[in-house]
Amino acid sequence: MPLDELPDWLPAWCLDHLGGEPAGVLFRSQQVSTVFGLRLADGSDVVVKARADDGRAASCVTAQSRLAERGFPCARPLTPVLGVGALAVHAEEFRPGGEVLHGDSPDIAVRCAEVFTRLMAELAGVTVAPPLPNPPWVRWDHTDSGVWPAIDSLASRDQSVVPEHIVQTAERARKRLLAAGLPCVLGHADFEAQNLRWRGRQVWAVHDWDSLAWQPEAALVGAASGSFASAGPPTLAPIESSEAFLVAYQDIRGRMFTAVELEIAWAASLWMAAYNAWEMALCGGSPAGGDVLRAQAAERLRRADA
Repeated sequence: MPLDELPDWLPAWCLDHLGGEPAGVLFRSQQVSTVFGLRLADGSDVVVKARADDGRAASCVTAQSRLAERGFPCARPLTPVLGVGALAVHAEEFRPGGEVLHGDSPDIAVRCAEVFTRLMAELAGVTVAPPLPNPPWVRWDHTDSGVWPAIDSLASRDQSVVPEHIVQTAERARKRLLAAGLPCVLGHADFEAQNLRWRGRQVWAVHDWDSLAWQPEAALVGAASGSFASAGPPTLAPIESSEAFLVAYQDIRGRMFTAVELEIAWAASLWMAAYNAWEMALCGGSPAGGDVLRAQAAERLRRADA
């Protein structure tokens, strides 16, 4: 990406808050936030993230900063969240390197569960305002009409292209989740292979701190147990691997989930997978996630008592 294609506000923002203007663009990506990897005039590399200011960013960046200070493997924020028009903007260190861990076996599930357990334990010691509204793929607690959260870019599309089994699964999982009444905690809600980098058997970086959420612990663990293997288009891990993830999490945390918490974990794994399959169907994406959901829904619903 050429420098002259950067947003007009960005060079002056970097000068004011990082001490130098961009001299080169390392990368640009867009998911929850628009992310710019920049080389500044002094040769230092930084990452600047900008997203619509929905009130979530300050809590997410504060939590990320606390974990980085404690040595957790994540990028260290370099600025607080600052308003630029309708955007919430911050900078963080550039933490390149590491490899994506591919695979969905129980062994890989356990490795990922070890990281997620450490992450959740660290976040338990962080006090921030709940980062609400939750990311839409774990926003089963929305108050909009219908099963899905109201997202203009998706609600305006032809809903008839969504297979009925996706909608029915989401309805049943959501009903179970809303009936639980469990307390909420802070947790990472997009714990996918593509958001982790490894060096050998050691995790090098956990990314996507924009996706922190405020939901019951068991639900967050359940969502991660279903999503940990997604390295591209979102899919659902095998049931035996999700089970290995859940068992490892409880063993490492030293606390067994109650029967209700286990049901909520399985229900959350389904809701997230159904949301992703819904989005893929509306946007003409890969049907793989929906196919896996169809194959696993009955057993996961049974385990969720949904």
